[in-house]
Amino acid sequence: MNVAGLKRLSLKAMPFADAASDGLPLPQLLRLSLFQISVGMAAVMLLGTLNRVMIVELTVPAMVVAVMIALPVLIAPFRTLLGFRSDTHRSAIGWKRVPYIWFGTLWQFGGLAIMPSALLVLGGDVYIDVPFAGEILAALAFVMTGLGMHMTQTAGLALASDRATDETRPRVVALLYVMFLVGMGISSLIIGFLLRDFTPLKLIQVVQATAVITAVLNLIALWKQESLQPMSRTEREAPRPRFKDAWDDFIKGGQAGRLLACIFVGTMAFNMQDVLLEPYGGEILGLSVSSTTLLTAMWSLGALLGFALAGKRLAEGSDAFRLAAGGILAGVGAFCMVIFAAPLNSPALFFSGAGMIGFGGGLFAVATLTACMTLPETGMAGRGLALGAWGAAQATAAGLSIAIGGSLRDWTGSIAMSGAWGEGLVSPATGYSVVYHLEIVLLFVTLVILGPLVRRRVYHTTRESGSRPMGLADFPT
Repeated sequence: MNVAGLKRLSLKAMPFADAASDGLPLPQLLRLSLFQISVGMAAVMLLGTLNRVMIVELTVPAMVVAVMIALPVLIAPFRTLLGFRSDTHRSAIGWKRVPYIWFGTLWQFGGLAIMPSALLVLGGDVYIDVPFAGEILAALAFVMTGLGMHMTQTAGLALASDRATDETRPRVVALLYVMFLVGMGISSLIIGFLLRDFTPLKLIQVVQATAVITAVLNLIALWKQESLQPMSRTEREAPRPRFKDAWDDFIKGGQAGRLLACIFVGTMAFNMQDVLLEPYGGEILGLSVSSTTLLTAMWSLGALLGFALAGKRLAEGSDAFRLAAGGILAGVGAFCMVIFAAPLNSPALFFSGAGMIGFGGGLFAVATLTACMTLPETGMAGRGLALGAWGAAQATAAGLSIAIGGSLRDWTGSIAMSGAWGEGLVSPATGYSVVYHLEIVLLFVTLVILGPLVRRRVYHTTRESGSRPMGLADFPT
């Protein structure tokens, strides 16, 4: 077998091999990707395990839980600014990314370290009752963890992008995104297994162990990844570019405003259930903590399938906006499955619906991300800013939708249980059902916003794009 044949065989056997380059060999790339594992673990804790534990085991009102979980997500719009600041960071030894990754790790570690004690105080396990102490401590823990996650991930992705070549850069960033989902899936299984018999002591052990593992993984990932490039005094004292100027150039683009609106509403539609899906399984279907934690694994699997389908279709020349519409329709079907799981008392239908939510959300995310990547560059607004805007719109919508979802569930649930809507709706499932129906409505609103973009889309399908095999570059960054 010749050298070309061996290369093709290695790419088939190791799908990540095509992301390596001389400047970033595969061992260093895989080591660098460990920071995505730590971020995935924290995401499972914040969006999966802890919200169910607080609502079901610690009997914290869903509205309070929703606000707590929304706090770190609402910090995410600053990711664009964090990335921009790390791009223009002034350092005597030339490090741009390392300081942001390091301090992000410290924030993430500190938030997770104090979180279990704060949650127990929030749940009422106290010796001295101090008003609002639990709420303040829990909010501080969630904000610290969220800030650390966003700072670490933004600077880490930028560092990987710096070290990659122009040819391998999309594959490198895609690999890191896949590692984030793998981290979420694996950690959800491990955390679910460890918390299968819930006790406050086990909660403390699991969350604080996650904090220690986070620090260890990030230190291993960071070691000797960024080279020293000393800057002169003149370079350090030079004025930084203005973020506002670059943003103004981007927002003037023709489709940018409508696309960001589509991303915002669509993300709200898919994420309003984030704080409710696991409590729904525990309270309505009677599932255990370990069983409901598996929902995150199902969501991750569905998202990966959505990514794979989107990559294949986009490689064949399909329109990104039409694929986004397909993800929206899949989401409509998914929420219908979740709604009917309660009256049918079907955990299988519920888990299938969770997987379909991940599939639809993944398809929508990849399609809108691809659309942002293909927006025309204008003036100072490059594609990096467009991707940052995509993340900011998505994260802001996710944070708001989580807070709205939990509050709406509490409000409508209390009205239904009082009998004001009739005996037929006197059920703890009513509050959840109202939120799921609202998400379906928002999905149809997203379709309305998306329509003009589909009509205006110009198709450029080439023979090369339709014939090449799908690789890591087809996954989202």
